[in-house]
Amino acid sequence: MESPLHDEAEAFHRALGDLVRLQQHRSRDRVVFYGITVSGAHALEALERLGPISLNRLAAELFVDKSTASRIVAALEYRGWVTRTADPADRRALHLHLTDEGFALHDQLRSDAVWEMQAVLAGTDAALRHSTLNFIRELARTAALHAGATEASCCQ
Repeated sequence: MESPLHDEAEAFHRALGDLVRLQQHRSRDRVVFYGITVSGAHALEALERLGPISLNRLAAELFVDKSTASRIVAALEYRGWVTRTADPADRRALHLHLTDEGFALHDQLRSDAVWEMQAVLAGTDAALRHSTLNFIRELARTAALHAGATEASCCQ
C-alpha cells in the first residue's frame, strides 16, 4: 500500500527531474556560446568559490571520479582558464587555480545565470523565495550525503 509520503516523493522526483532537465538545457545553451562545456562551467564555479583546490577536491565538488575531473581540467587548461601548480608542502600534489581569463569567464557566466534567474524569480513572493532556497539547499545536502558525497561543500 502506497503512503501519502510515497506519493509526494514520486511527485517531487518528477518535478525535480523536469527542473534538472530544463536547467541542463538552459545551462548548455548559455555556456556553449563561450566555448565551454556545462561540466567545465561547473568546474570554474567550484574553483572560483573554493580557491585553489586539489583535483580530488574538484572531483568531489563535481560528483565525478578523478579521471573525469582530470579530463575536464585538461580542457580548461588547454583553453587557458585553469593552471596547475605543485603544492609547496607536498610536491606530488597539485593545486588547480583559475587564471585571470578563467575568472573573467566565470564572472560572465555567473552574470548571465543570475540575470536569467532574477527574471524567473521577479514575480515570486520574497518569503516563498527564501523558504524555497533553504529547502533546495537542504535537499541538495541531504541527497549528497545519501549518495556518499561527504567531501562536497554542500555537505559541510
